[in-house]
Amino acid sequence: MPPPADIVKVAIEWPGAFPKLMEIDQVSAQMAQQLHERIQSSSMDMKLDALKDLANSSRDITFAQEFINLDVTVCSSGYVASGCCLVFFSFGDLLSFTLTAFVELMDHGIVSWDTFSVAFIKKIASYVCKSSMDTAVLQRSLAILESMVLNSQDLYQKVAQEITIGQLIPHLQGTDQDIQTYTIAVINALFLKAPEEKRQEMAHILAQKQLRSIILSNVIRSNKPINDEMAHQLYVLQVLTFNLLEDRMMTKMDPQDQAQRDIIFELRRIAFDVECESNNSGSFEKRKSMYTRDYKKLGFINHVNPAVDFTQIPPGMLALDNMLYFARHHQDAYIRIVLENSSREDKHECPFGRSSIELTKMLCEILKVGELPSENCHDFHPMFFTHDRSFEEFFCICIQLLNKTWKEMRATSEDFNKVMQVVKEQITRALTIKPNSLDQFKSRLQNLSYTEILKLRQSERMNQEDFQSRPILELREKIQPEIMELIKQQRLNRLCEGTCFRKISSRRRQDKFWYCRLSPNHKVLHYGDLEESPQGEVPHDSLQDKLPVADIKAVVTGKDCPHMKEKGALKQNKELLELAFSVLYESDEYLNFIAPDKHEYCVWTDGLNALLGKEMTSEFTRSDMDTLLNMEMKLRLLDLENIQIPEVPPPIPKEPSNYDFVYDCN
Repeated sequence: MPPPADIVKVAIEWPGAFPKLMEIDQVSAQMAQQLHERIQSSSMDMKLDALKDLANSSRDITFAQEFINLDVTVCSSGYVASGCCLVFFSFGDLLSFTLTAFVELMDHGIVSWDTFSVAFIKKIASYVCKSSMDTAVLQRSLAILESMVLNSQDLYQKVAQEITIGQLIPHLQGTDQDIQTYTIAVINALFLKAPEEKRQEMAHILAQKQLRSIILSNVIRSNKPINDEMAHQLYVLQVLTFNLLEDRMMTKMDPQDQAQRDIIFELRRIAFDVECESNNSGSFEKRKSMYTRDYKKLGFINHVNPAVDFTQIPPGMLALDNMLYFARHHQDAYIRIVLENSSREDKHECPFGRSSIELTKMLCEILKVGELPSENCHDFHPMFFTHDRSFEEFFCICIQLLNKTWKEMRATSEDFNKVMQVVKEQITRALTIKPNSLDQFKSRLQNLSYTEILKLRQSERMNQEDFQSRPILELREKIQPEIMELIKQQRLNRLCEGTCFRKISSRRRQDKFWYCRLSPNHKVLHYGDLEESPQGEVPHDSLQDKLPVADIKAVVTGKDCPHMKEKGALKQNKELLELAFSVLYESDEYLNFIAPDKHEYCVWTDGLNALLGKEMTSEFTRSDMDTLLNMEMKLRLLDLENIQIPEVPPPIPKEPSNYDFVYDCN
């Protein structure tokens, strides 16, 4: 298919970037020149119309390149960045559309963020710090600050000097969720890029400014439903907050450190209501025997020197921190657990010390403490925003659960690992409902007793029963090709419906979309940019570009994708790597994708491989194969028993005319 006459291919090289072969649309070049001339007009109305057009046109990378290449001199009231020419007007809609165009131009990654001056940063920061500012200007300014911080360590330092948490907090107390989202995004960016030694200091400032309670009141418990982008930012904040625990989690206890040993003495004192004996009270052997006895009751592995128990990392000193918090803030529950277990027979006692250490390690794994936030995840838990010490409170609830489950299982020391597995299942199942408070989480755990877990496991086993007899296995093998063909058709049908993909550029997240779908005859891929996320399918005729399936040479994934090789920052993001795939065609052309989730990734890679006559190997194909095979096997076995399977489902019962039911107890 010959290229349009207006398109020419040229090699372009920018300072500090890899050379690229790009398509230049000569029509875009003319548009860029005309728009630039209109922007310089003395007529404010003409200038405003030009900036509106610029804001819309800048979404196209070809136009953006042409406009940036003009490299015009800016008047004294404006600011410039390496050829990205924009006049920053200080009032009204002119400023709003200028900032919008600037954000769109910078999103293409053509101009480096490092080229900006301190004066430019101060100007953008001033828009954020003003008590009353146009909503559109404020939103764009916050977006620019976030991008600056995320894309340049040098700019992080400059932005951090201009913006304080106190200046950002008021934007969370309004009702505009977009402004709230961008505000939290800036806070997250500053948190993420802060040097390790400054993160604790920043967390202290956030606590002083009551960020958590402000978010809880004005965002989580507001009347507006939380959209995906806000959920993502709350998830990122949650992850970054829990990551502050990593230092303690990876710090071993020093058995020679008296201050650390005093914490263990404090645990003993609270549990047994004893004062530390002075050096001359009784013989050394007597005191040693007394301490050893009490440390055994406290459930430490090393009864003589329990400090050794905290040299395992993870969870290191974090486990001891949790134990001390529990003993001080939930003293009655702590004493009850310790004394209750010290009075049991040795083989049935639940060791508090060992349990606390292993539980802390488990909770860190569940919450992924120390891992960077995932790009497309919005799995935040409202209950962690309800308390300033939410991790410690989470631990306190779970250690009491562990003790309860231990008793329900009538466990002995040999059953320790089994108990921990059940407790982990109880916790993860309770978290899936996203409790709104710690009390709600605790109530959910009450309904997930050991008996209930056994029932759930039994039910799931019955639903996933495996047929292992030889005749069954032979039948499965025989019908497997039919099922694979069915899966193939489903994948191709999904490609024909199409999918909306989010564009990824220099900003970490943004609201730019494009759509791709397969033609009904499976001959052509239709694709094109969208203004917003669509509701339902996008018709073929509204998608501007086409790629014949016959021209596709290969489908590559992960690190082999061109857009993963080009963007160094993205290469570090495991989440994006797992969702990236590219369609290669001709000699050096490619169509790059970032799937919205793992399911869509598998659907598209499966479908594209099926189009090319290759094997479908995704995990979803294996899962679908197992599900459909098991269902087909059950239907055939029912047929052998002469049980009639209806061709159509039974009718849905008619809804009653009223619900005014009465039950006569007599």
